[in-house]
Amino acid sequence: MRHSLSFQQDGTLKIVQFTDLHWMDGRAEDQRTRELMERVLEAEQPDLVVFTGDLIYTAPVSPGEKACEDPAQAFRDAVAAVEKTGTPWAFVFGNHDTETLISRSELMQIALEHPHCLAEAGPEDLEGSGNYTLEIKDQDGHGAAVLYFIDSGSYSEMEHIPGYNWISRNQINWLTAESARLNPKTAENRLPALAFFHIPIPEYQEVWSTQVCHGHKLERVCSSHVNSGLFTALLEMGDVLGTFCGHDHINDFTGNLYGIRLSYGRATGYNTYGKEGFMRGARVISLTQGNKDFNTWLRLEDGSVVLEQPIHQPEPERNCT
Repeated sequence: MRHSLSFQQDGTLKIVQFTDLHWMDGRAEDQRTRELMERVLEAEQPDLVVFTGDLIYTAPVSPGEKACEDPAQAFRDAVAAVEKTGTPWAFVFGNHDTETLISRSELMQIALEHPHCLAEAGPEDLEGSGNYTLEIKDQDGHGAAVLYFIDSGSYSEMEHIPGYNWISRNQINWLTAESARLNPKTAENRLPALAFFHIPIPEYQEVWSTQVCHGHKLERVCSSHVNSGLFTALLEMGDVLGTFCGHDHINDFTGNLYGIRLSYGRATGYNTYGKEGFMRGARVISLTQGNKDFNTWLRLEDGSVVLEQPIHQPEPERNCT
């Protein structure tokens, strides 16, 4: 039986975001990832876990390095720490989850075998797999908040456009239709919503460049070269308070752009690149029923909590005349 999400009796709901596990085959680095997830789950006791892509790593590897040979088992192992706690969980695909050996539809079926998985394959006519919506109910069973999950794809399929793919027009049309379906016509009564995807959108660079941000930017924002208009759609929908992505392992900043808070997770997996002194961890998101805002912090591998401190001040810009 599918779980449903509801605010707790005290009106709160806590989400832990794990991202970029890059699970391979149970090697030592994978076990460190599992142990970190277990510590975070024990410390935070979340109501929901969201994996924002690259749970497993199916890309080609360097010569002499053993590749992931069983992606289905790798996925099961990657989510086992959460599944065994009985905590509901959801996920979006990243660019490395289905590069070789397994397709998105096949891996989604593996995910749906798990009793505590809330993900959905989503409409078949949309790009990707795993475009879906979860509602959070109040104590009376009425909708009180919304979570949107969007497949940000992998790599550009156009020869003249290099780099990563982008969230497509039909996905954006679906998203705006979902928002209209779930919300009354009056803007004041729209349900607060959050959106999750793997690859950051170009506005992540804009928020870093123009606003006061909290956290670190230790590599470039690796978004698509094409801006498909997702952020504009979110602004016009009027319900999304924040977006959460992964992909860039040594970025963890968060900043507010035109009323929408753009946030990176904190990379969780050890079987991938990082930076010395930049600990693995998770982002935690706390919603309160009836409040059109959220709190967020980082829980790191050593158990410490990083509350928000503005450590990036943008340079003053010349006024346009």
